[in-house]
Amino acid sequence: MRSCYLLPVAAVLLGLFSLITQVSFAQGPGNSQNSQAVAVLFENVRIFDGVSDNLSAPSNVLVVGNAIQAIDTRPLPMPADIGVARISGAGRVLMPGLIDAHTHLFMETSTQEDLIAATTAPERLFQRSQENANAMLMRGFTSARDLAGPVFELKRAIDRGDVVGPRIWPSGAMISQTSGHGDFRELSELPRTPTSELSLAEQFGVGAIADGVDEVLRRTREQLMLGASQIKLAAGGGVASEFDPIDVAQYTEAELRAAVDAAEDWNTYVTVHAYTPRAIQKAIRAGVKCIEHGQLIDEETARMIAENDVWLSPQPFLDDEDANPYPEGTENRAKQLMVATGTDRAYNLAKQYNIKTAWGTDNLFNPQGSARQGAKLAKLVRWYTPAEVLRMATSTNASLLALSGPRNPYPGKLGVVEEGALADLLLVNGNPLENIRLIEDPEANFLVIMKNGVMYKNRLS
Repeated sequence: MRSCYLLPVAAVLLGLFSLITQVSFAQGPGNSQNSQAVAVLFENVRIFDGVSDNLSAPSNVLVVGNAIQAIDTRPLPMPADIGVARISGAGRVLMPGLIDAHTHLFMETSTQEDLIAATTAPERLFQRSQENANAMLMRGFTSARDLAGPVFELKRAIDRGDVVGPRIWPSGAMISQTSGHGDFRELSELPRTPTSELSLAEQFGVGAIADGVDEVLRRTREQLMLGASQIKLAAGGGVASEFDPIDVAQYTEAELRAAVDAAEDWNTYVTVHAYTPRAIQKAIRAGVKCIEHGQLIDEETARMIAENDVWLSPQPFLDDEDANPYPEGTENRAKQLMVATGTDRAYNLAKQYNIKTAWGTDNLFNPQGSARQGAKLAKLVRWYTPAEVLRMATSTNASLLALSGPRNPYPGKLGVVEEGALADLLLVNGNPLENIRLIEDPEANFLVIMKNGVMYKNRLS
């Protein structure tokens, strides 16, 4: 339990970081340059609708406000009382905006050294998260589920139009037991006493340490109060964390169930960081709805995931150019190689048991890695067809986002091109069903990027 003395200190810290983000975001580029006609007509486009294996016949798509109003192979009647911007698709492909189901907008473009130094210049880190959000949207990712980090104010700034970025489903701080994947303290900070100050990661809202049912309930409810659309717990060891071996399972079933109960009372769900069979099976028994990672699953666990209708949200972690950088010979590097070895088996088991499978990047402390978001998606052709890959990053990921129920911050249909859906759209210079690598170079190949009916990029104007 925190002492009464620390409560005002925590309040001051929360106010400080809120002020920093508000000032920083207010200085952002805004979207005034994106003023446009009320309606947009895409003419002569072939549609990947987010569901089908094939493109449509040449079609016309009318966007009015923030939604798709009409789709037809015949000419569409134009609204008489509003301005209409016409975009000649010339047979190019129109598709839904991409969705990344596992991001860390605050941490992915800052190194660990940056985070350590953040006490002297925290405003720079928040500025970087704004720049990262802008770059993510310009890579064609119109929606992102953020699974640990202080992005509540960033989300609000984007929703207000003060900052350009994707729709964000925030989890807030990752809730972790002492010694767990979200416990970023140094050994010198132990033991925690009733008068101990919060660790730097807790101050920033990256992690929240909670032990026992009562503390888990409290931390879960705090994130929901702050605006979390779903809750994330660390249920097993990790690669990036220093003091938890990857084979360990974290939290008792009672603790996990406490978070699930609190989330379900708010009509949303819990997702957990977990790699191993023991951690995953314990989480499923507690009622968790989504597993992040899962690279070390076995066949029994895959069957259990499928039978309980649980989501699996892995990432194509391989020992390649996209691996988060860890020095050779370190424990982090050894854990990374173990996960990379399990990636093939995890994807193959997911396919074998027809598991609901999402996709995300989970880029950490690696600014260069964030720029390769599309390349990491294209890498899935190692296991899936291009149509399956794009379906996963559009309509399938949208179904996972909708699991937040009333806590979904963006009511409406996403991840598809159909009448009535929200207008998050990309116009691609080529056919990604034939050449998935087009998404690796969004600057050259995404000619139009639209989110919520607003064009943030239009190279055909």
